[in-house]
Amino acid sequence: MGLTVSKCEVDPTIVPPPAPPGPGNIAPGFPPPQPVVNSKYENNPGNLEDIHKKCKELFPQPFEGAKLVINKGLNQNFQVSHSLTMSSITPSGYRFGATYLGVSDSNPSEPGTLMMADMDPSGNVNAQGMHQLTDAFKIKFASQIMNNKFAGLQGNMEWRGKDYTTSCTIVNPNLFNESGIAVFHYLQAITKRICVGTELMYQKSPQIENGAATLISCSGRYTGDESVWSGFLGTNGLGLCYYRRLNEDLQVGIDIENNVQQQQLIASVGYQYDIPKASFVLKGMVDTNWTVTGVFEKRLLPMPFTFSMCGSLNHVKNQFRMGCGFSIGG
Repeated sequence: MGLTVSKCEVDPTIVPPPAPPGPGNIAPGFPPPQPVVNSKYENNPGNLEDIHKKCKELFPQPFEGAKLVINKGLNQNFQVSHSLTMSSITPSGYRFGATYLGVSDSNPSEPGTLMMADMDPSGNVNAQGMHQLTDAFKIKFASQIMNNKFAGLQGNMEWRGKDYTTSCTIVNPNLFNESGIAVFHYLQAITKRICVGTELMYQKSPQIENGAATLISCSGRYTGDESVWSGFLGTNGLGLCYYRRLNEDLQVGIDIENNVQQQQLIASVGYQYDIPKASFVLKGMVDTNWTVTGVFEKRLLPMPFTFSMCGSLNHVKNQFRMGCGFSIGG
């Protein structure tokens, strides 16, 4: 969780908090926003963080153990949730969450304000938020409190133009020991199908040689009728993503990423198979580390129940993990 800088390696001693939510990350129980209908921004390419989203969202996100989630909508804007997790890998226990969703006055198809937070019995808190100040300007934040101390803090400002998007993110600033991370994004639409962008990351920390480091990368995306190509080339490596919709039910994606610093090349193939009439979604993945992963979700209509199950097997390490979950509401 936290700022995702897949092209740049950051100091592991600095742990970013969860990434601030965007319009596509709405909590269960709230209807997702519709596509932007404002003709002024119809050529806007989106933000650089989502340039590989079409492919990445196909890959399953497995979990281990068991989890139970209960969502309760109190009104049109406010929702609470209760979650219970039992796992030998991730932290287990109970968490209480709350979500507020406000509609934008200038564009009803987008959320104007989004506030999300959850807390465990020990008082550890994760909080995220987003506010659309104008059609063009948006601010986000995320914070994490662990053991009565701030474990992470992140702020983001995003400006959207007719055919470009630029943003600045500050992660864990500390004026006392002169440390922190600053990330600058710029994405420009060349045509309706092609966009290019760049990312500049500056990190200052006593743990880094010479006290600071600067990393830069360039990205691009081509959007076809049924496919999307995207890639990046940066200081620490390069990557390529390919997405294709084969038919109304089946989507496939290929992700190849080479990390120069770790001298590692990983290729993954994933798919998503939807059966809308059966309220069934299946995601699967296999990568060059010989890991096979599968996750499926089944909505138990007409009741507001969702059952999920996942499994992950690493053939080289002979590790198998399995999880099941049950969600009520949302």
